[in-house]
Amino acid sequence: MTTLALAWRYLWSRPLGAALNVLLLSLGLASITFLMLIGFQLAKAFDRDLAGIDVVVGAKGSPMQLILSGVLHIDVPPGNVPLKAVKELTKNPLVASIIPLSLGDNFAGYRIVGTTHAYLDHYDAKLAQGQVWTAPMQVVLGATSARKLALGLGQTFVGSHGLGAGGHTHGDNPYTVVGILSLTGSVLDRLILTDSASVWKVHEDYTAVDADDRKVMEEEREVTMAIVKYKTPMAALSFPRYVNTSTEMQAAAPALEISRLLNMLGLGTDVLRAFAGVLLLTAGLSVFIALWSAVRERQSDLALLRMLGAPPRKVAALLLCEAVWLGLVASALGLLLGQGFALALSWFLQFDNSLLIGGMAWPIELLVVPCLALGVSLVSALLPTLAAYRVSVLSLLQSR
Repeated sequence: MTTLALAWRYLWSRPLGAALNVLLLSLGLASITFLMLIGFQLAKAFDRDLAGIDVVVGAKGSPMQLILSGVLHIDVPPGNVPLKAVKELTKNPLVASIIPLSLGDNFAGYRIVGTTHAYLDHYDAKLAQGQVWTAPMQVVLGATSARKLALGLGQTFVGSHGLGAGGHTHGDNPYTVVGILSLTGSVLDRLILTDSASVWKVHEDYTAVDADDRKVMEEEREVTMAIVKYKTPMAALSFPRYVNTSTEMQAAAPALEISRLLNMLGLGTDVLRAFAGVLLLTAGLSVFIALWSAVRERQSDLALLRMLGAPPRKVAALLLCEAVWLGLVASALGLLLGQGFALALSWFLQFDNSLLIGGMAWPIELLVVPCLALGVSLVSALLPTLAAYRVSVLSLLQSR
């Protein structure tokens, strides 16, 4: 029997103790796997959704709220800003392009966003079916929205007021689906996109009393926010200050606000890392005790192996292989558990149409997990291995 096979037999000769060691080590590794997966997918989601956006201009309030609501679409916007003020920004020599966004309605919890075709171009969105809107009250569905809502080309629906399901429905102004986007992996997947004029029409028809009232509303039209791209990186030094001090709007830099958000989440992440560290330390101590006890319990077996001609290094290798098996089994189980936790998070986030994170992913950084598992197992096995190496056949036989 080879050393590896014999070590496997020895490992499971005490199934309860082996299972406990594997469980402890696996839980620590699963926690680390989960944190690495979420960190990787959060960074990927932020990089994907924030790419090419230099600053977001909207109503005064919380800058982070502006980014979360206008770029990631996971919060409520602080308010609206005049369309005239946004158009005035297009004349600024520092601005390369502006994409307006108008929020306020939803359908079954999926946000209806009024914008321009430039918003689709910004994310390199491709159509899977149909065409883009060419008139008000036509919509293009993101891939996830279309699948979850079970809507197809030519079907109609009416939006509800507010950004969450359950608001007043605008029954007099149905939307018609004219296009469905291919999966982009971006925020577009969970949106319903239409022309800005659609959002204005729905709300003006709902609130306008007469023709004069409608004319006033048209002159005072608003948007929720605008996504701005600079002509030069140097604009980051002066443009936000200009908006914040010279207009009634505020400018929020996505990179800065997301960094603040990640720093705020850092405490919870540190707690989870500490918890994973405690589990790994406990697992290492448990492995050490188990292997040390194994050396004492198997002295007769070790003596017999030595009498049959096994050199000391062969006996020591037996303990090391047992530790390697333990690390390999625990790393495999830890990776699977970590992926399972990430999948569960993905499943929960689907209920509020939140960030597209979670699910199966295998970043190269996960190689740390089996390395860590083997490291903990081998370090814990050093002293028991040394004890096995120094086993004296003569003293064991005399004691028997």
